[in-house]
Amino acid sequence: MLRLFKTELRALYDFLRRYIREVIVTFIASLCLALNEYHPIQPDWASSLVYYAAIPILSIILLLRRNPLDFGLRLGNWRLWGIHLAIIVILGLPILYAAARMPSVANYYTQVEFKLVRYSLETAAYLFGWEFILRGFLLFGLKEKLGEASILVQMVPFVLLHFGKPEIEMVSTIIMGIYFGYVAYRSNSCWSAVIMHIYINITARIFVNLL
Repeated sequence: MLRLFKTELRALYDFLRRYIREVIVTFIASLCLALNEYHPIQPDWASSLVYYAAIPILSIILLLRRNPLDFGLRLGNWRLWGIHLAIIVILGLPILYAAARMPSVANYYTQVEFKLVRYSLETAAYLFGWEFILRGFLLFGLKEKLGEASILVQMVPFVLLHFGKPEIEMVSTIIMGIYFGYVAYRSNSCWSAVIMHIYINITARIFVNLL
């Protein structure tokens, strides 16, 4: 029994040492998601920037000893992700307009006083943090060992973060989570996901509150 215990401890140690970078990335990402849930900072966009951007970036520098720009913060292949952005803009308009007409979506996103400029700025800050921890820190932190499978890993927390929102939106995040991750992976940049997510969010709000 003691020998088996020692063998298992050794195997666990070897596993952690072999995947130390991936362990750090998944631990920090999970911790930040939990901290934002249980110890949120007000306003929401500040909480996102602290937990989803600042802490992961500091961990990249201090724990991983890497350049944060290597975690999707470069422009990457902007011509490639620009094509995908154009597709989202064109196809997204009719889809978002139709979704905004659904009672479940309209009731959830209707605001009494909707100020477009303020909302857009706060949403841009909020979603930058959100996208960086998923399509930047997590995706590129796991890319070296997991390869394209890292696209599937980052999709899971993206879907979970949408629990409580309209069902149609939550289900759609399975597809969009994979798509955002795929484009970020292929273009070597998380900016594609940042811009696409901001566009979708703000456009949907405009359709619900202003049209």
